[in-house]
Amino acid sequence: MPVNWREHVVSSSDVLRGKPRIKGTRIPVSLILGYLAAGNTYEQILQEFPDLQIDQIAACLDYARDLASFETVAS
Repeated sequence: MPVNWREHVVSSSDVLRGKPRIKGTRIPVSLILGYLAAGNTYEQILQEFPDLQIDQIAACLDYARDLASFETVAS
């Protein structure tokens, strides 16, 4: 399911010290990624955080993919 993470992931210095989080919540992206890395399913995460939506969880993965593909150029 294609998801634009930019619609669901935000960061502002006044909330969670600027850590990326799910828009409209104080749930950090890193927490959701940790749940996924531990083998939790989307359904299990939704049970733990009933205010989340499947698209928001998918957005966390898409965000991580974009970060992992980021390239820097050495000068």
